[in-house]
Amino acid sequence: MSIYLIRHGKTQANEKHLYCGSTDLPLSEAGREELQSLAYAIAPERFVTSGMKRTNETLEILFGNVPYSVDSRFREVDFGDFEMKSYEMLKDDPAYQAWLTGDNEANTPPGGESGTQMTRRVLEAFSELPDGTALVAHGGVIAAIMASLFPEEGKHRYQWQPRNGHGYEIRGGTYRPIP
Repeated sequence: MSIYLIRHGKTQANEKHLYCGSTDLPLSEAGREELQSLAYAIAPERFVTSGMKRTNETLEILFGNVPYSVDSRFREVDFGDFEMKSYEMLKDDPAYQAWLTGDNEANTPPGGESGTQMTRRVLEAFSELPDGTALVAHGGVIAAIMASLFPEEGKHRYQWQPRNGHGYEIRGGTYRPIP
């Protein structure tokens, strides 16, 4: 079995260090350029994206005009009231401080969803992916999948998050970084 998990290219939100989950941003110019420099040596049988502009654009840059399906369960976590804001903008907000304190996976930002909620929907969708699929999704989504599949590594979700445009190939209970 081979499944490919690929994180979308950079957006302006990535460049400005903003929380961006539910906002449907396109790739930035720098993000497009970085993706064009990558050489993927994989040949997936099918492609799936989260349906967000940044994932669809990443797929087209990396693999050309190929058919793909959309599964919105692979969208990034919804940061609610913290969406499109930075740490600097939020650091004095009591609701933000409460969200950061304690179990960051279980804590829910106001108007958003917790990491646990996101992981649940992502793993349900992941269980339905057929062999040979390349999923172009988001850093948190990929990290949630990897943390679930490889708990023996002892990494938390954020340690699994690949750089923009990069990801993992999962094959037979093992993984390797791609490209």
